[in-house]
Amino acid sequence: MAEFLSIENWFTLIMLIMLQAVLGFDNLLYISIEANKVVPEKRSMVRKMGLAIAIILRLVLLFILLKAIAVFQDPIFTLSLPGIIEGKLNFHAIIVLFGGGFILYTAIQEIFHMISIKPHEEEDKSRRSVSAAIFWIVSMNLVFSFDSILSTIALTDVFWVMAVGIITTGIGMILLADKVAEFIEKNRMYQILGLFVLMLVGILLVSEGGHLAHLKIFSYEILPMAKSTFYFVLFVMVAVDLVQGRYQKKLMKQRAHIEKLANAAQKENLQV
Repeated sequence: MAEFLSIENWFTLIMLIMLQAVLGFDNLLYISIEANKVVPEKRSMVRKMGLAIAIILRLVLLFILLKAIAVFQDPIFTLSLPGIIEGKLNFHAIIVLFGGGFILYTAIQEIFHMISIKPHEEEDKSRRSVSAAIFWIVSMNLVFSFDSILSTIALTDVFWVMAVGIITTGIGMILLADKVAEFIEKNRMYQILGLFVLMLVGILLVSEGGHLAHLKIFSYEILPMAKSTFYFVLFVMVAVDLVQGRYQKKLMKQRAHIEKLANAAQKENLQV
């Protein structure tokens, strides 16, 4: 009881929820994109079911990491082709590398899909089944969760604090998932921005996974992207998108004004 009433534990819980919320933003972007691959009437259900299953698996992953964290950190096998590729891979590095690579692939694929011209029938054929979409949402949620759970373990060793933090953040994501998807759907210009943000997240994860595996490619060591660099690039991308959007609106108003003046002049000439 004393542990439950401890101010330190409650303060840690608040910090943990804030950390999970920040780390969960890119997760919501991925969920929105993945859910859009199923038929429209099933999208909300896919988002909520995928997140609900992911919360349960997050708690299982937390329990496993607490009991066997060394297993995830110990090298499984070594890559040794001097001058070409070298490294020591463990479960943690493999999970992060796979997750980052898949997110990078998904973002690039979606960008090409958006700029390509396809018949409506082909787009319908490319839709995913509900079970496939839920599978990928749960899988990528676990990838996003891995580092956040390790950060959680670093903050506290009290299980109820970690569990409540994960459940609270998960419920918040379930409540926000539809709103994020609706916002992106209504503001299509931000859809491209979201995909490039997701691509940036993929690069961040791949660099982090490479660093965890101590990978060297052609004798060059892979270094992790600094979080400060990630947030700076993210800020620049958002700023450019907002400025470009405002500038486009300004050009459209100017064009409309010029057309209005031209039409007025044409009417005057006809009257004369």
